[in-house]
Amino acid sequence: MSTHIDKPSLNASSENAREGLPDNVGQDDHASRSGEHLCASARTEPDAEQLEEFKELERHGLLSELSRRRFVQASSALAASLAFGMPSPVEAQEAPHTQTITLQVNGQPQTLSLDTRTSLLDALREYMDLTGAKKGCDHGQCGACTVLIDGHRVNSCLTLAFAAEGARITTIEGLARTPDPKAIEDLSAVQAAFLVHDGYQCGYCTPGQIISATAAIDEQRKGDLSIVSWHNGQSDRPELTDDEIRERMSGNICRCGAYPNIVAAVRAASKGASA
Repeated sequence: MSTHIDKPSLNASSENAREGLPDNVGQDDHASRSGEHLCASARTEPDAEQLEEFKELERHGLLSELSRRRFVQASSALAASLAFGMPSPVEAQEAPHTQTITLQVNGQPQTLSLDTRTSLLDALREYMDLTGAKKGCDHGQCGACTVLIDGHRVNSCLTLAFAAEGARITTIEGLARTPDPKAIEDLSAVQAAFLVHDGYQCGYCTPGQIISATAAIDEQRKGDLSIVSWHNGQSDRPELTDDEIRERMSGNICRCGAYPNIVAAVRAASKGASA
């Protein structure tokens, strides 16, 4: 027995399928095609009114993104510059400005050719091979880079080398009593006191500690006051007590924690003795 099933026509199946669908399906399809037509028309060139609006937005800085056309133009310009060997933005930056400078360091004139942005610390370490002053934080917070300028302690990492021109600069290398010390007697009172009282551990911060202590003792002898002096009511040549020493040395950090021995060393040096 043969079975024959008639194949429904395409039009009949479409009509049957549409009978089970909502009435607005055809309308949505028409609207979709209409929307595509509108999108296509929207991609055409803007009219004069739209151009004027774009110019107004751009004039007020409201066009924050590059259009596709501008992106293509910028990319083409960059590719052309690379192809024809034009300088890149980094290469086009202004070259460092170098000048000759003479610094008085530890009683000796030092003539250097430096970038005007060079810090005093870098000039000492990189150009004069005076590596006693250390680069710790490079932000003026640890005191490891402390040197003396005309007797006043400064953070050399925050001081431009050209700002120190004409001043007397003293580093840890120039603090001893002799140019080439061989014994403890050849050292300054503060240096000797740090040795006797073991005022260091790793030694990294020690040059800055010694320079700062030297200045702190001189400041106290001249009658300079600290916040501790005001709190204690000593406004006329305050005594260099342990609290005074801690306050005056607070700009120098010792990560090893040798503070008790540092205070003892400064106290002994202030009295003119290393022990």
